[in-house]
Amino acid sequence: MFILATNQAAFAVPSFAIQTGQPCAACHIGAFGPQLTPYGRDFKMHGYVASDGKDHGLPIAATAQFSFTHTAQPQDGGAAPGFKPNDNFAVDQLSLYYAGQITSKVGAFFELNYDGVAQQAKINNVDIRHAREGELFGQDLLWGLTVNNSPTVQDPWNSTPVWGFPYNRSPLAPTPMAATLVDNSLGQRAVGAGVYALWNSLVYLEGDVYKGLDRATLRATGQVPDDSDQTSSFLPYARVALLKDWEQHHVEIGAYMLSGTVVPGGGQTLGLPVRKTDLALDANYQFISDASRVTSDRLSAHATYIHETASMAPDDALALGAFDKHWLDTMRVDVSYSVAATVTPSVQYFRTVGLADANYWGTPNGSPNSDGMILEVAYVPWGKPDSPFPNMNVRLAVQYVNYFRFDGSSVNAGRNNNLYFSLWTAVKF
Repeated sequence: MFILATNQAAFAVPSFAIQTGQPCAACHIGAFGPQLTPYGRDFKMHGYVASDGKDHGLPIAATAQFSFTHTAQPQDGGAAPGFKPNDNFAVDQLSLYYAGQITSKVGAFFELNYDGVAQQAKINNVDIRHAREGELFGQDLLWGLTVNNSPTVQDPWNSTPVWGFPYNRSPLAPTPMAATLVDNSLGQRAVGAGVYALWNSLVYLEGDVYKGLDRATLRATGQVPDDSDQTSSFLPYARVALLKDWEQHHVEIGAYMLSGTVVPGGGQTLGLPVRKTDLALDANYQFISDASRVTSDRLSAHATYIHETASMAPDDALALGAFDKHWLDTMRVDVSYSVAATVTPSVQYFRTVGLADANYWGTPNGSPNSDGMILEVAYVPWGKPDSPFPNMNVRLAVQYVNYFRFDGSSVNAGRNNNLYFSLWTAVKF
């Protein structure tokens, strides 16, 4: 089973588990993902094609997510069109997936999604892969090709944005305005192709080139052009990582970058283009108490730091009444501990800071600064070898988000705190 993350939610897909003949807990911390074990990372990097050799039909799966959201203070005008100011039940998302082999050498993760809050259908995250094995300098070499529509959706570690914690969060709770470009601002709004390689199970390298989608294509794929950053230019992406696996431990230290010219969404900069370059560092650590049992206790920790520089043409900045150069830093650190692949508590600290500029960010006091903590406990009864329903899985979770600062203010930050209950169901047809 695999999980799909957008900037609002992530979903579990059991067709991968059926294809491989392995329970969800073999690939995922907590038996539901998206945190990948060494086995799960290997399956992804090899192109989603590993199988038990049996014919399981087309790898089609579906998921549904239901939720209840309570915010510390009611939201003026309602949490979203058609919803109350507070205490909302929602069908967050319904999704249909093709997740598994296309041929013996090509695999895919492809989602069609219906957003129950926005009441809109769209193409969500896509990752199509081809992988091969060989040798280089007398050592094993795994290399592959990827075509995808969200920078970092192809990454095998859970420190990069698309698959990073929180793996789900309420679409009916306020979130800070400022975000870096690589932090899923271009999710499903660009298409890219790249090459990756893993040498000697030690060095991972990847390079991709993305092309931003124009407004007509965004609408055709279900995206709202003005909701997030948009661009029709080319954007280079690069990734490097050093990793080491022991019997019980996995360590990864790496870096990634993305650069391009975009028009920030949400009315920010009033449609004027901005050149953004993101440079990031990340690290992962996992401890698996007993590698021979997929239900053994597992600790998983992730960290990322993203530094963004942004520049506008001096005439555009003058017309906007803003500075022509800006910076934004984002940092997240989280840790989870899965007990018997069934109960998984997690905690995260997050922080975003940048140069204050009211006419650039659009926040009430001109500051983009926000920070806080997220606490979550998830319960997954199935997805293990003894599961009575191998074609199904369920995840129940409760999450609390606490803000210390929100869009530059610490005075009213707490009014955005929220309690989020979610129920996911997943089934393979």
